[in-house]
Amino acid sequence: MTIKTVLKMGDPILLQKAAEVTRFDTPELHALIQDMQDTMAHMNGAGIAAPQIGLSLRVVIFGVGSNPRYPDAEQVPYTVLINPTLRPIGDAQEDGWEGCLSVPGLRGVVPRYERLHYTGFDQYGKPIDRLVSGFHARVVQHECDHLDGILYPMRIQDLTKFGYTDVLFPNQDIQDD
Repeated sequence: MTIKTVLKMGDPILLQKAAEVTRFDTPELHALIQDMQDTMAHMNGAGIAAPQIGLSLRVVIFGVGSNPRYPDAEQVPYTVLINPTLRPIGDAQEDGWEGCLSVPGLRGVVPRYERLHYTGFDQYGKPIDRLVSGFHARVVQHECDHLDGILYPMRIQDLTKFGYTDVLFPNQDIQDD
């Protein structure tokens, strides 16, 4: 098990556009994904992007079952998504609270598309093609933003809905990011 240090907001790697993966099913790619899995599990994350652990490649993983950081969230199947392409279905957006492993201790309300079509590949080069909505769509958009150098605070439209988790939710047991 290799738990990597998660880069924090302010690190220049988090502001870069990540490079596409050109070779699949390699020992290096499998090791990267294992490191991402170990780190995400250790931190109870809903997802993580390769740039967050210092490697600027277009690789994200996500999945939510029972997660103490997101106690009311619907389940999202565990997914390895490489070189993703996202296309909103319609213009409808909804606001929702988000946190991030790279922005510890803070939460903010972020608008995201309600419905989404995403494509990409798994670690073996097998195509992925899904239509999703709700929390699943939110998680995919959040993680894929990392691949373009975007952190969720950059998308917040009302800064009165951005702050420290323990102050915003004083009576709730929401774990620190």
